[in-house]
Amino acid sequence: MAKIATLITDMFEDVEYTDPQKAFNDAGHEVFTIEEEAGKEVTGKQGEAVVTIDKGIDDVNPEDYDALFLPGGFSPDQLRADDRFVAFTKAFMDAKKPVFAICHGPQLLITAKALEGRKATGYKSIQVDMEYAGAKLVDEEVAVCQDQLVTSRQPDDIPAFNRESLRLLEQLA
Repeated sequence: MAKIATLITDMFEDVEYTDPQKAFNDAGHEVFTIEEEAGKEVTGKQGEAVVTIDKGIDDVNPEDYDALFLPGGFSPDQLRADDRFVAFTKAFMDAKKPVFAICHGPQLLITAKALEGRKATGYKSIQVDMEYAGAKLVDEEVAVCQDQLVTSRQPDDIPAFNRESLRLLEQLA
């Protein structure tokens, strides 16, 4: 099954991590959390989820993972200020590996300059940013581009986000 790298830090949107993570695990995939340092605890912005980080960004290589998961909330905006997380994100897009970004997750893709010409969606407040980044923006519960990039707008879209993300992971098998 797939090894899924997850870039996450404090103030992530709780259910945008916990629901897909559970769906990925239930389907037999492994989800690894990555932040600045392993062992650190990060807390969701609703305070409902606390996640212990598996790996530090300096200890990981994109080549060791099959897919990338970018939950929303304030986490992606914080992480994109660090070039290491941006480069990690860009590596998955350049390698055409599956990338799953929900809500504010596409902010890392914007900073990585990886949305040019790509069909995508995101939270309403970042949609203009996505257009400026060259995305072919759609306002739909889930957008799938080139059987590689899965994006969704908000927590209500999680069922469709999970369905399409799992479909792409099945194709890796």
